[in-house]
Amino acid sequence: MARRAHLGGIIGPPSAAPRRRRIPGPVPEFPEPTIPASSRSEVFLRYLDYFRSRLTDKIEALPAAELCRARLPSGWTPLELLKHLRHVERRWLEWGFEGQDLTDPWADRADDRWSLVPGDTPASLLTDLHDQAARSRAIIESHPLDELGQPGPRWDGADPPTLERILFHLLQEYARHVGHLDIVTELATAQAGELFFIWPNEQWYPSRQPARSPEQSA
Repeated sequence: MARRAHLGGIIGPPSAAPRRRRIPGPVPEFPEPTIPASSRSEVFLRYLDYFRSRLTDKIEALPAAELCRARLPSGWTPLELLKHLRHVERRWLEWGFEGQDLTDPWADRADDRWSLVPGDTPASLLTDLHDQAARSRAIIESHPLDELGQPGPRWDGADPPTLERILFHLLQEYARHVGHLDIVTELATAQAGELFFIWPNEQWYPSRQPARSPEQSA
């Protein structure tokens, strides 16, 4: 039986160690409930930043061959999931809340499923996510949470929700789909848990923290 390495919550063959990469900027820490926040809007922004960082890390850690591979019976690929989450933000905040006239609000879908188009690459889709994050932050910071969205086709005849309700929806989208990506990452690399932490020389390494039990992680 092949020897398996255990590195603080990462279980798998030694060859499954993630790629090292330089980081372009600060990585959000987990927004623990005990960390003070200036407002409820700031809490939402912290969670969105954190989930985007987890999504980015896992996409960049996966082998290239896995990015367009469907590991689960539902048939989606990691790049399709990445594109979908960017467009979820765009649909709910730009098309929905602000009522912008978008010509392609469903650009992440074709034939009622997630899809890619020629020119969609890991780099381009991650850039799109980064740019979307800046637009989403600008919207969230410039409106109160109890403000209602603009009437428009996004709501399909229903009354527009408040910004706060929309942000709760975005968080559940991210939490659910990043959890899906956790499963695919474990199947593809034999690694489980949070894959990386920051070392002082600004490179990424496998976590060397002691593995936590499920009870400690709840």
